[in-house]
Amino acid sequence: MRKYRCPICGYTYDEAIGIPEKGIAPGTKWEDLPEDFACPWCGAVKLLFTEVKEMKTETEPLPQYAPSSEEFEESEDLTAGELAAIFSNLAKGCDKQHLWEERDLFNTLSEYYTRKAAKENAGDFSEIVELLEKDLSESLTKATSTAKANADRGALRALVWSEKVSRMAKSLLERYAKEQDAMLENTKIYVCDICGFIYIGDNLPEICPVCKVPNFKILQVARR
Repeated sequence: MRKYRCPICGYTYDEAIGIPEKGIAPGTKWEDLPEDFACPWCGAVKLLFTEVKEMKTETEPLPQYAPSSEEFEESEDLTAGELAAIFSNLAKGCDKQHLWEERDLFNTLSEYYTRKAAKENAGDFSEIVELLEKDLSESLTKATSTAKANADRGALRALVWSEKVSRMAKSLLERYAKEQDAMLENTKIYVCDICGFIYIGDNLPEICPVCKVPNFKILQVARR
């Protein structure tokens, strides 16, 4: 019998055990699970699960990336929406450091760019999926290699969270492309205020499956 693991929260489906409390009998093979099967812990879709293989004796090295001492690509001008998100995150960082004045200033900037972003033409969801794919295949690999080279444990932890949340967001967007608004009918949307984990459903997990904070940190998103 095989096992399959959720890459978001680590939940493992064991074919020999099944999930009796959800009506999935022991011995149920992975391919016999319905296509709309979702992780019981975090709600990740079936497509994201990977088969658990036997541990190898040697650890495969991460793809190597050797950044130059001053490697910063000249980026394009950021959109109002991107600036709003950046300033909002900076405000949260200041809040955790008890820098109240700086927090309020960053929040003011975020609110300004949020209002400005409302006037911009929204991009298609497929563009967001493409950006997430680029992050997962390129940017995160480079950042992880740099963090490992500098033994930056804090950065490595944040990058692990970022990869899990990015995979979850990509999965939800692809699911929305198929189901459209029916996916969000009669349900709630939550976002973890610490790592960005997205949960769609009514019964929150006790802790965030990604960063492990208690669920009072997972905030409901108000509908417009």
